[in-house]
Amino acid sequence: MGQRLRAIFAGNDWKSDPNKPLERAAYLQVLLTKNLPLSDEITVRMELANEELRGGRSERAVEVMETLVAHLQLRLKEVPRPVQAEIHQLLALSYLRLGEQENCIGMHNALSCNFPLRGGGIHTKTRGAEGAVREYTIALELNPASDLCRWLLNLAYMQLGRYPQDVPKKWLAPPSLFKSEYDIGFFPDVAGLAGVDAFGRSGGAIIEDFDGDGLLDIMLSSSGPLDPMHFFHNNGDGTFVDRTKEAGLGDEIGGLNMVLTDYNNDGHPDVLVLRGGWWGRFGEYPMSLLRNNGDGTFDDVTEEAGLQVNGPGQTAAWADYDGDGWLDLFVGHESKPGDEHPSQLFHNNHDGTFTEVKAPGGPDTTIGALLGSNLGFVKGVAWGDYNNDGRPDLYVSTMFGSSFLFRNDGPRDPKHPETGEWNFTDVTEQAGLGGKRYTFPTWFFDYDNDGWLDIFAGGYSTTSMEDVGSFELGKQHHGSVSHLYRNNHDGTFTDEPHAAGLDRAITVMGANFGDLDNDGWLDVYLGLGDPSFEALLPKRMFRNDEGRHFQDVTTSGGFGNLQKGHGIAFADLEGNGNEDVLEELGGAYPGDGFHAALYRNPGHGNHWVTLMLEGVKTNRAAYGARIKVTIEEHGRERSIYRAVGSVSSFGGNPMRQHIGVGQATSVRAIEIWWPVSGLRQDFRDVAVDRTYRVREGQGGLQPVTVKAFEIGKTKIAPPLHDHPH
Repeated sequence: MGQRLRAIFAGNDWKSDPNKPLERAAYLQVLLTKNLPLSDEITVRMELANEELRGGRSERAVEVMETLVAHLQLRLKEVPRPVQAEIHQLLALSYLRLGEQENCIGMHNALSCNFPLRGGGIHTKTRGAEGAVREYTIALELNPASDLCRWLLNLAYMQLGRYPQDVPKKWLAPPSLFKSEYDIGFFPDVAGLAGVDAFGRSGGAIIEDFDGDGLLDIMLSSSGPLDPMHFFHNNGDGTFVDRTKEAGLGDEIGGLNMVLTDYNNDGHPDVLVLRGGWWGRFGEYPMSLLRNNGDGTFDDVTEEAGLQVNGPGQTAAWADYDGDGWLDLFVGHESKPGDEHPSQLFHNNHDGTFTEVKAPGGPDTTIGALLGSNLGFVKGVAWGDYNNDGRPDLYVSTMFGSSFLFRNDGPRDPKHPETGEWNFTDVTEQAGLGGKRYTFPTWFFDYDNDGWLDIFAGGYSTTSMEDVGSFELGKQHHGSVSHLYRNNHDGTFTDEPHAAGLDRAITVMGANFGDLDNDGWLDVYLGLGDPSFEALLPKRMFRNDEGRHFQDVTTSGGFGNLQKGHGIAFADLEGNGNEDVLEELGGAYPGDGFHAALYRNPGHGNHWVTLMLEGVKTNRAAYGARIKVTIEEHGRERSIYRAVGSVSSFGGNPMRQHIGVGQATSVRAIEIWWPVSGLRQDFRDVAVDRTYRVREGQGGLQPVTVKAFEIGKTKIAPPLHDHPH
C-alpha cells in the first residue's frame, strides 16, 4: 500500500497540489528575479509568503513580507490603504506562526497553545509575538473594522503574558467572553508524560484494546500523504510505547480519519483508514482496511477484501443494515460538479470480502437512492435506529447543500432477504431535516435520555476568516453553526433552538461525545479549525446539563487548545472509571503540524459501569444493540440509554460502553436488546464501579478485572468478585 500511495503523491502536479507548497515557493522565487510592476510584485510576494507558511518556513515568510514592506516605504501613495492593511496582516500572521513554531512546537509543554495562555503557554522566545503585536496594531490602524486582526492581536499579547493589561482598550477582547458556565475541574494534558508523542497534521484518533491484553491502546493518523501512523501500546503503568513498525503499520502512510470495526467477527478490533479528503482531484488515494491479527499486528487487506477504491473522502460508517450478523460499510465521498465521486455501500460477504451494492433498478426508494454524486460533498455519515424498529438508518452530512436521512425499510422481498435487495427511503423532508446547511461531523446519540436517538451535525462554513474574529469577540458572524435534532418519537425531529447551546462553535471538524463527570448525560467536545493559519480558535467542551442545555466548560477544564482539532476520542484510559479525552491536533498544510493532546480526567466522585458486549447472532462487536440502565438517585428513578455503534463520524471511542450512573450506589437494572436475535437480557441489582462482559444469550454479567493506573504511577485495582449478577 505504501508504494501505491507514494506513487500517487509523486504523480500529482506540484503547481496545484495543496501538499506541495515548497515547490510552488521555488517557482515564485524565480518570478521575483524579473522586473515586475509594483502590483504584480505585491501579488507574487504575498503568495510566496503564504506558500512558505504552508510549507512550514515561517521565518522565510517573515523575510519575504519584511522585504515587501521595505520596498513600499517610498511608494506607499501607489498602494491602496486596504492593500497596505492586507500586507501588514500577512506579515503579522507570519510572525504569529513563527512564535508558535519556536515556542508551542519547539519548546512544547502541557500548556502550549492552551487557551487562555498562562504558565508554560507564555512564550519565552518573544520575537514572533512581539512582531505580531506590532504588525496587527498597524493593520488595525489601517482597517479598524477587522475583527480577525483584533482577535489575533489579543492572542499575541497573551503569548507575551501582557493580556489583558497592555492591550489597548479599543482593541481589548474582555476576559469575560471566555468564562466557563460550570466548573468541570481541570483536565491536564498528560500526552508527553504518558509517552504519546505524536506530531502530525489533521488526522484520526482511535482508542481501543487492539492486542487483547485488557488495556486500551491509542492509534493516530496524519493526513499528509507521506506522514506515518502511530500505534501506541498501553504498558499498564501510566506510559505508552510506539509500536507502529512492530504492528506492521510502518507502510500505512496518510489518513485524514480512521473508523473502528470488527468486520470479520473474530473479536479483534480492525481499522478502516480514509484518505484524500478536501483535496479534490489531488485526493485520489485509496482507503485501507487493516485486519487485526489478534497478536498486536495488522495486515492491509484492502485489495483482497474488495475495497480498493480511490477517491477523496474522510468519512465512513459500519452497521449491519440487513441483519445478517455481519457489519456492512457505507463510504461517503466528496463529490462536486466536474469532480464527481459517488458514495458507496458495501455488503459484507461473511468471508472477509465485500461486494458493492448496486442499484437494482426500480423506484428511488431502493438502495439506489443512496448511491451517486447526488449526495454531494459528503463530510459525515452515521448509522442509528432513529425510529426504534430494529433496523439501522443512515444520516449523511454534507457541505454546501442538503443532508439526508435514509430510513431502512428492510428487504424488498421479506421472504427472501438473502437476495440483498434492500429498501431505503429518503425521509429527509418529512422528518423535518430538509433545507440547505453546511455541516461536517455527525452522529446519533440520546442526549436527553428518553430512549430515542437524536442527531448532532457540526457546522462548518465561513464567508471569510473575519468570521473567526467576530465569533471569538462575541459579535454577529456569518459562520455556520451546529444543529441538534431532537427526536420527536414519531419519525420527525425538531431542530433545537441554538442547538441547546451547541451552536457556540464554528468550523467544527473533529468531534465526539462521552461522559466527563459520570452523571449519565453525554457531553460533547468540538475540535474547531480551518486550513487557514488565521483560524486559531479554542476547542470547545460542552457539559450536558440533564438534557436541557449544554454548558460551555472549555476554560475551566483546560480544553481550549488553539491549534486545529481533528480526531477526538473519549475513553477510560487509566481504568479508574473516569473518561479521559484524546485529541489529534494539526492542520491541513505540511507546515501546520502539532502535537496530540491527552486530557486526564481528575474525577468527579460519581459512579459508573462499563459493559463489554459480544454478539453471537448479532455481529460480534454488537453494533446496533441498545442498552437501558435504570438507577435510583436522590430518591428518584431514572433511566440512561446507550446505542452500541452509534459513534462520531470523526472520532474513535472504544467499543466498550462506559456508562456513568451519578450518585447511584448500585444499578437497579440493566436491559440489553440484541437486534438480530431480538433477545432481551435483564440484569438486576448490579454493583457499580465495575466492568462486565455480556455475551448475547448468556445468563449473567461476567465481571472483568481491569488494571488501573495513574499516568506516571502504577497501582492495581482490587480483585473483583467472581460471581455473576
